[in-house]
Amino acid sequence: MAVGVDIGGTGVKAALVDVAEGTLLSDRVKVPTPVGGEPDDIRDAVVELVGRLEVEADTPIGVTFPAIVRHGRTMSAANVSKAWIGLEAERLFEQALGRDIHFVNDADAAGFAEDHYGAAKDASGLVIMTTLGTGIGGALIYNGVLIPNAELGHLELDGHDAETRASNRARETEGLSWEAWAARLQRYYSHLEFIFSPDLFVVGGGVSKSSEMFLPLLHLDTPIVPAMLRNNAGIIGAAALARGV
Repeated sequence: MAVGVDIGGTGVKAALVDVAEGTLLSDRVKVPTPVGGEPDDIRDAVVELVGRLEVEADTPIGVTFPAIVRHGRTMSAANVSKAWIGLEAERLFEQALGRDIHFVNDADAAGFAEDHYGAAKDASGLVIMTTLGTGIGGALIYNGVLIPNAELGHLELDGHDAETRASNRARETEGLSWEAWAARLQRYYSHLEFIFSPDLFVVGGGVSKSSEMFLPLLHLDTPIVPAMLRNNAGIIGAAALARGV
């Protein structure tokens, strides 16, 4: 068992996870991300959720965060306070929880979960997980090993950050049809395919529920499939990494 905590721009959620099976052992508990996303406020929210799970003191805890994470520091900040930039965030949570944790980028945790338990469970070689949401998150997993902090949404395409053109937010904001959006996704995934030569693409984010509307419109040499674990992927991945799966 291990606890997974998934911190997002709108909500913080947690659950106890069976890391052998990649399934939740408890109900998922959740609170809204505190307004302003300040470090101390988010820290307190995490402590509250872990307390509600009533786990043993030696239960491993994994925590995800929407930022570049290097040696326990958050080096960017998406939809949270800029006070996170350069912060020793892992230490912040460890001191508050009174134990060591595993601290990881949110897309990396989701990708790790999909590779070990979800859509890429039986895949070998290089798996690229992308989450199409407010931006585009990315994760690289090679033969089960996570290669952290792949900021795939910030690849430059045609003079733009890819996520400003191909994220689900761009689709919604610009009122794009599935076909028009798929044309942008085609450009994006063809570029990823050229750079990385992956063996499998996994597409996550809330819009993956409607994958039948856009994935069949893409023409790639690499197989591309929707994610399976949906909103639990970050929790499960964080817990698995904390347990050292």
